Amino acid sequence: MAKRTETAGRLDDAARAGWLYYVAGRTQDEIAAAMGISRQSAQRLVSLAVAERLIKVRLDHPIAECLELGEALKRKFGLVHVDIVPGDPGSSSTTIGIAEAGAAEIERWLKKSEPIVLAVGTGRTLKAAIDQLPAMECPQHRIMSLTGNIGPDGSAAYYNVIFSMADAVKARHYPMPLPVLVSSAEERDLLHRQSLVQSTLQLGREADVVFVGIGELGADAPLCLDGFLDPQEMARLMEEGAAGEICGWMFDRDGRLLEGSINERVASVPLPPRETTTVIGLAKGKRKYAALLAALRGRMINGVITDEETARYLLSA
Repeated sequence: MAKRTETAGRLDDAARAGWLYYVAGRTQDEIAAAMGISRQSAQRLVSLAVAERLIKVRLDHPIAECLELGEALKRKFGLVHVDIVPGDPGSSSTTIGIAEAGAAEIERWLKKSEPIVLAVGTGRTLKAAIDQLPAMECPQHRIMSLTGNIGPDGSAAYYNVIFSMADAVKARHYPMPLPVLVSSAEERDLLHRQSLVQSTLQLGREADVVFVGIGELGADAPLCLDGFLDPQEMARLMEEGAAGEICGWMFDRDGRLLEGSINERVASVPLPPRETTTVIGLAKGKRKYAALLAALRGRMINGVITDEETARYLLSA
């Protein structure tokens, strides 16, 4: 107990030092004087605030090269929204940068005064973006999940982000009260006929904007790691031509949904028409290249948030 209290106290000090440095614009000498500590201690506390992600930074200045890449992607794939973030060659993170950009775009939609329906998919990148959202009061909006929130063992699906979003955003939230995958097409049809599910399906068709992660395939893909598919099932799907997935929906290299197969067992809400809805995919990195390119080719998404390296690949592919 004493150790936990000491750790919490140190994080409190780090948060105070981080606020003084990044928000109040105080120097480390001024922070040291204000907190009654040495300059070296102040420096360490500021570093701790960054390391523990107590400080979240957003870049408001548009970088010219990123803008040019974005415009080129818009023209090539007929997109309505593109956000390209600077690349970090030394980082192996698949979320840093695009999570912050995703949070900024979600926040921009939530700040609209007119009521909207905002739908979210699932995945690590999207959860990282939701975790960046500030506390917001949005009683005029409705926020819904396209995917079920029950895992293969009956537990809550960890990367279903609707509940994380509900912690930050005060609005009406509509989780999909189903498993991600069911055992058969007949079971899915039976579940979809329930009145509670019917209303959620209708809400999905009315979505103004959708934010989704783009899932890559393979034995170490999220669907396998999270227990939804075993490696043999994944290998069979790839033999059938699967190149990626969004909310469990499998598609081929041209962005066409696979006929039959696993898609008959997906309980997720279908993606709304891209003619009337902005559907933004968040993804970056080599592991996502094939899936993201396929989603863009087939216009499964009409918006993308990614980084410079991935944007260059998409333009050259």
